[in-house]
Amino acid sequence: MKHNPFFNQKATGMEERPKKKMKLSIQERSWILYDVANSSFILILVTTVMPIFFKDVASKGVPSSVSTSYWGFAVSLSSLILAVMAPILGVLADYRQMKKRFFTGFLVVGIGLTLVLMIIDEGDWFKCLFLFVAAKIAYSGTLLFYDAFLVDVTTKDRMDRISSAGFAWGYIGGTVPFLAVIGIIFMTIPTEGQASVSTVSVKAAFLIVALWWGVFSIPMLRHVRQVHYLPPSDAPFRESFLRLLTTLREIRKYKNAFLFLGAYFFYIDGVDTIITMATAYGRDIGLSVGMLILVILMIQIVAFPFALLYGHLAERFSTKRLLSTGIFIYMVITLLSFFLPMLPTANQRIAMFWVLAFLVASSQGGIQALSRSYFGKLIPTARSAEFFGFYNVFGKFATITGPFLMGLVSRLTGHSRYGSLSLLILFAFGGWILTKVEPTDPQAASPGGKCLI
Repeated sequence: MKHNPFFNQKATGMEERPKKKMKLSIQERSWILYDVANSSFILILVTTVMPIFFKDVASKGVPSSVSTSYWGFAVSLSSLILAVMAPILGVLADYRQMKKRFFTGFLVVGIGLTLVLMIIDEGDWFKCLFLFVAAKIAYSGTLLFYDAFLVDVTTKDRMDRISSAGFAWGYIGGTVPFLAVIGIIFMTIPTEGQASVSTVSVKAAFLIVALWWGVFSIPMLRHVRQVHYLPPSDAPFRESFLRLLTTLREIRKYKNAFLFLGAYFFYIDGVDTIITMATAYGRDIGLSVGMLILVILMIQIVAFPFALLYGHLAERFSTKRLLSTGIFIYMVITLLSFFLPMLPTANQRIAMFWVLAFLVASSQGGIQALSRSYFGKLIPTARSAEFFGFYNVFGKFATITGPFLMGLVSRLTGHSRYGSLSLLILFAFGGWILTKVEPTDPQAASPGGKCLI
């Protein structure tokens, strides 16, 4: 692969920014705002409204343990499909202007499918899962290219803070549509707070998510461009496959990047499983819809300063050390969640759930943000989409095993807490592999030569 001299140009001005100056460029601000945009989907649909709607409305009449397992299987399927697609999409997107085109395509499809979810009615559990899986694939597809744009919008020494700022503002920004949805849901829930959410309120939530997602994606579409790319090719599909095979054959050249992906596979498996299954787990132990919504709102607010704190502390104590801290906190969460249903009174279970939620809020954004920026420092910038394709493969295959395992164990044992205990080994193994990663200059191993950020 020939070296593109464009990589070494300083036209963007990014190379000369002072390390300590934190004034954001328009590209950095626009990139961060997409975290605000997509947070409405993950918070309202994946984490809150859709699990409750699916269990209480779409799967009405289906036993609780069965509906929980169906939900886990659906989450796993969406991750499996994108994991298969991600490597090919990544290598194709590294050509000039292709990263933005792929991002835009997945964005339009995702917003459209979110609107289509409004047709779901009571008992339509299969249709609900089908449309949800398709929408989540599109949403996850945008994140593949969004993550890969990190190397285009900022410099290596600013990646931890910019990535953390994205997650932080995503948390706090996502609370605005979330509060609107909460207001609608609370107005339709009877005073006892134990009844199902109404179909009307959920359809309103789908509309709010689609509008929020679309509006706050506009800066990303307007201002973020692909700075690092590979030269044009007369046979891009053929060359992309060959480049992908070459990378896999020469994996030792990128030892630390792939070693990190091994660690990431295990610990992010546990993180994502807790995110996607927590609401359904809360319903299984008897928590009301209102209580779950308030807990998730607390997580959004508390996660904002903690995500920024992780980015700040990573510069002082190292990214790797902060990642290890986050993994340890999640191990504590996993152990406590196993014992939660065994508490004798409802008040004790509620109190413990709030403690667990606070612990999740303290590390959820930080561990995800620093994983993204840490990997960005381990890869060649001109091939960021290809390597973030691998990043998504490992991440998505991780989200297959965790929810599937939790769903399977829940189905076999009749209780979700046994499934949650299995997550402990994932965090332990991921943390151990992370200790083996020793960062080196990734540009020296790139076939395209050394590319300056």
